[in-house]
Amino acid sequence: MKPIGTPLSAHATRVMLLGSGELGKEVLIALQRLGVETIAVDRYENAPGQQVAHHARTIAMSDPAQLRALIEAERPALVVPEIEAIATPELERLEAEGVVRVIPTARAARLTMDREGIRRLAAETLGLPTSPYRFCDSLEELQAAIDAGIGYPCVVKPVMSSSGKGQSRLDGPQDVQAAWDHAMAGGRVSHGRVIVEGFIDFDYEITLLTVRALGAAGQVETHFCDPIGHLQVRGDYVESWQPHPMRPAALAEAQRIARAVTEDLGGQGLFGVELFVRGDQVWFSEVSPRPHDTGMVTMCTQWQNEFELHARAILGLPVDTTLKSAGASAVIYGGVEAEGLVFDGVDEALRVPRSEIRLFGKPESFERRRMGVALVRDEDVEKAREQARLAASKVRLRRP
Repeated sequence: MKPIGTPLSAHATRVMLLGSGELGKEVLIALQRLGVETIAVDRYENAPGQQVAHHARTIAMSDPAQLRALIEAERPALVVPEIEAIATPELERLEAEGVVRVIPTARAARLTMDREGIRRLAAETLGLPTSPYRFCDSLEELQAAIDAGIGYPCVVKPVMSSSGKGQSRLDGPQDVQAAWDHAMAGGRVSHGRVIVEGFIDFDYEITLLTVRALGAAGQVETHFCDPIGHLQVRGDYVESWQPHPMRPAALAEAQRIARAVTEDLGGQGLFGVELFVRGDQVWFSEVSPRPHDTGMVTMCTQWQNEFELHARAILGLPVDTTLKSAGASAVIYGGVEAEGLVFDGVDEALRVPRSEIRLFGKPESFERRRMGVALVRDEDVEKAREQARLAASKVRLRRP
């Protein structure tokens, strides 16, 4: 790898993050600990990552002209997409022109920004096992797809959304209209396109954090973290824990699927691969070419958390995915809609044994917006989950 220069000097190693929420904030901190000069970009001012970066920039990242102008002005060594709503075709053009290197690649950012690109890659190109699915552009197409074989129960999601926004489970014809309307309201883009998936009766779902990093010989090697179990409500992560126990055959299949999809996407960095598991059967669900929200648990369970692994991998540094302790995370939600909130009960939360609290610093709260996370380490995973939920419940948000 190239040497790392001194921040704010002519020889600085400059990295730009596109998206500066709670996950981006931790990546920025990890990069700064390695001597990197950081540029935090978001669509609104005072985003969590902008509060800790060397430079803060606010643009509409889905606007190709604004995105190009900023990258050409800042000239970072690396551009690291941290959200989906980015003008990825422009990133591909900038990468092809040699203006910047995109993490992991501009192609990976484009394919994973919407569910259609990555699902077609996994199922149709790589032949990986997935749930049955159809893409639909109208309410009529959605109904026809369900009637033609998807059946009930099924799940409808916008092709482009995050954190479960716009996702619904349908148990019968009476749910179709509401699911379509919910998807239209929750998608990141205005035009209406959804994926409808047949329901898999899985035993559990996991996130398999998969790291592509340079080895001693200079070749990219694949590393796996211990499986992360998680609980979702309406598609949104609420709790996660590590490690989640898996039968050897299921773990081997999960790693095979994760390796196949991340090798095709290429580049270096950490990927969050989501999988459904029943017995020894494993189905691919989704992949994010960046740290994953369920992976926040690694801040108390691994010697190098997912953010440090991502920072090291993209810089060409060695990585270590070793587990330090079992543990769990639980989300702290806003509960109210207001700006500049006050957090009560942090002292009570930190009295829970082996607990840590991360408050993200988001300037505005919504009812179901993640405003923080409680972390608890304990060799007994179920005890860690119980204690993490307890710690999270102690933190209360209110208007000042």
